[in-house]
Amino acid sequence: MKKIIAIGASSSSKSINREFAEYAANAISIDKEVLVLDLNNYEMPIYSEDLHKKNGIPQEAIDFKKEIFEADSLVISLAEHNGSYTAAFKNIYDWISVIENDVWCSKPILLLSTSTGARGGLTVLKSAYERFSLNYKYKIPNFCLPSFKENYRSSEGITNIRLNQDFQAVLIDFENILNGN
Repeated sequence: MKKIIAIGASSSSKSINREFAEYAANAISIDKEVLVLDLNNYEMPIYSEDLHKKNGIPQEAIDFKKEIFEADSLVISLAEHNGSYTAAFKNIYDWISVIENDVWCSKPILLLSTSTGARGGLTVLKSAYERFSLNYKYKIPNFCLPSFKENYRSSEGITNIRLNQDFQAVLIDFENILNGN
């Protein structure tokens, strides 16, 4: 059984990205356990070298990194704030990057984004893809779901036929990576 971590990269209590990450992780057709990480459980001071030197690495960052280390793969759905990562996600990313350079522990990643707008968080998805894939061990399949409220229902999943076909193709790519193909 594979352990898949789902991360909605937003601190919103009603995060559509957390919902989408969980949906995607559960849609993967392998024997799996899905653990959804809520960024609100990993609140810590804003990263700075001074705080790092003075107080060390916060326990929350160590705990988050441990979950990644113990997982077999990651599904990350990025929320976009002003064209970039949310402050909550960027702060966690900054803290776990000082634990070791291999931020994602060389785990296969399915990278997603969604928003209520027509671009679906495309800017942050492209930025993250470029950053995460630098010298990465695996190809990183990625998918952007635009207009979340029009194209997704919690009871059905992705309702737009073309978008769902594209999503299923990305899932197959990710499953092939998980299966060593």
